[in-house]
Amino acid sequence: MINELLNKKSVWEKLMNEERPIVLYGMGNGADRVLKEFELLGINVGGVMASDDFVRGQKFHDFTVKTFEQHKEELGDFVILITFGTDREDVMNHIKELNDKYTVLVPSVPVAGSSIFNRSYLMKNGTEIEIAYDLMADEMSRKTFRNICYFQYTGELKYLFEIESSKDDAYKILNLTSEENYLDLGAYRGDTIDEFLKYTCNQYKTITAVEPDPKTYEKLVESKGDLANTKLLNMGVWIQDTEIPFILDKGRGSSIRRDGVLTKTTCINSLAGEREFTYIKMDIEGAEFVVLSGGNELLESKKPKLNIACYHRCSDIYKLPTMLNRINKNYKIYMRHHPSIPGWETNLYCI
Repeated sequence: MINELLNKKSVWEKLMNEERPIVLYGMGNGADRVLKEFELLGINVGGVMASDDFVRGQKFHDFTVKTFEQHKEELGDFVILITFGTDREDVMNHIKELNDKYTVLVPSVPVAGSSIFNRSYLMKNGTEIEIAYDLMADEMSRKTFRNICYFQYTGELKYLFEIESSKDDAYKILNLTSEENYLDLGAYRGDTIDEFLKYTCNQYKTITAVEPDPKTYEKLVESKGDLANTKLLNMGVWIQDTEIPFILDKGRGSSIRRDGVLTKTTCINSLAGEREFTYIKMDIEGAEFVVLSGGNELLESKKPKLNIACYHRCSDIYKLPTMLNRINKNYKIYMRHHPSIPGWETNLYCI
């Protein structure tokens, strides 16, 4: 797989050789990261666009934000770069329509970490990536793994569209029952508790939900505080029980950073001292690898079902499966990608 991929041009190489104007579609952290990489590579930007409803003459990095039609009139043919993330069906359908008619690329910049999935990264980590690929439990997992690598490297959306999978498919793998003791790490406002309740028909033993952001935790309590046999914890999760700095008030984006607020944390093994978890969901903004290390005792001895986000860091797609295999070789590791752009909502489902 790696040699095949290296025979293709990376999205960055394509853009370095592009003669048409390059227009960013979207503003925010993703666009900031792309522009930073462009500066290093000497790639020029021809403009910034947004959906018609969001264009109000505002500026982004000295560019006046314009509509697609305005850019088309001024530039003629140009390359569209998707620099924001979405799982909204209407927005994704619009991007798919653009992709059918024009040159659309997605330069993948990770949610966490500074690595870029480019040629040098692929050459450096290719052996580990191949090892993780071989750990996938079924053909759909292998195709998902392969296509995510191809998407991150080439920036071509067709690789994502080919592997879109429903949550129903994922939960068939997990096969949740009414006997689950559920641990939700990164509980947010309770949306994944709702998902859990849907697939267990509201039948379960216990729920333990952990959310570090105080304001988000308040919303979690408002939403799920009355659930039976449910414990809600306003704290972070880490490799051990300690305190670490978190950037808070970011909703789903709350994350570890040196200039953050010191926040109490716990680890999976400590939480498991109170409840014997049978199912763990983990979506914690790039800390998944470290936090799994704090659950090795439980994962080795009890082998709970796992639902783990593997898209925050470039390395997650291969380091998380290989780590799980080291901890407990009896895990069957599946990968599914649920509709979203870029390659977000890509998860490991392990049984």
